[in-house]
Amino acid sequence: MKKLKPTKHSSVIFNQPCKLIPAGMVRSLAVEYGIDKKSRTFSPWSHVVCLLYCHLTHSTGLNDLCGALRHHSAKLFAVRGATLPSRNELSHANKERNADMMEALFWKMLNHLQNQFPGFGSSGRYKGLPRRFKKTVYSIDSSTIALVANCMDWAKHRRRKAAAKLHLCLNLRSGPIASRASLP
Repeated sequence: MKKLKPTKHSSVIFNQPCKLIPAGMVRSLAVEYGIDKKSRTFSPWSHVVCLLYCHLTHSTGLNDLCGALRHHSAKLFAVRGATLPSRNELSHANKERNADMMEALFWKMLNHLQNQFPGFGSSGRYKGLPRRFKKTVYSIDSSTIALVANCMDWAKHRRRKAAAKLHLCLNLRSGPIASRASLP
């Protein structure tokens, strides 16, 4: 009996969910929301791929995400030519680009997948966001809290500025799961 050997190919598992997004959808949404005019080296498609990778790998921050993407940069380019961002580029894109484009992408993809696969989603169609989440959904935030330097005993090394940074991970099902304050 002949033994079967696996076929070698360069496709990665991460490429599969990216292939579900139609090729022109992100580009047309970027034009609609004016994001394509502001992006020079870090394209809207690369931004979507980075955010999808962040979500699927449960990255905890920009350093974690950019380090993992740098490690897999050759495979990242195989996903329709997505480029590797620097931490500064990704941070700037997250801060300056309109988040409404990503929301519109979600709703268009949901509609596209429900049309392509009729049973997709619970009971076929969503009329809005579900009130109860069946899976755990995390909301991650990092905020800088400005302080007055002359009132803080621990801020003797700074004369003009003082701040504390708060990292918060919120489980939308049950409440806060982790928060950490640090000094810049």
